[in-house]
Amino acid sequence: MSATPLRVLFCIGINQNFFDLPADGITPGHVWQAFVSMMDGIKALPGVDFIGDIDDDSHMVGPSDGWPWTAYILADVDTAETVKAACNLFRTTPVGDGGAKLWRFAKVEARIGRALTVREDVELPG
Repeated sequence: MSATPLRVLFCIGINQNFFDLPADGITPGHVWQAFVSMMDGIKALPGVDFIGDIDDDSHMVGPSDGWPWTAYILADVDTAETVKAACNLFRTTPVGDGGAKLWRFAKVEARIGRALTVREDVELPG
């Protein structure tokens, strides 16, 4: 991890395709299995320090196409390239035995910032 990692909030939305299951031989269980695989993949990426996650599926009904999102992952990440690799897991993680990938059922948007601290260029009063 670099001296000052990127603080990244992965915002995850579940789309209508998930709620239309079962279809094409895919069940909600297949999507959950792929989702766990994707999360394990993010945690295993070199340069990712997983902080935590939150799932709001108990208080949100239906698809989320934007804020508020269904789930979030918070991590410190070494580079923007690693953030891109994490997002790419949605494109590459298979769901079930066919050709479906996770992005068919969920989307991700990464918000990149820094830990909430006083910047070095800010002078605090006495």
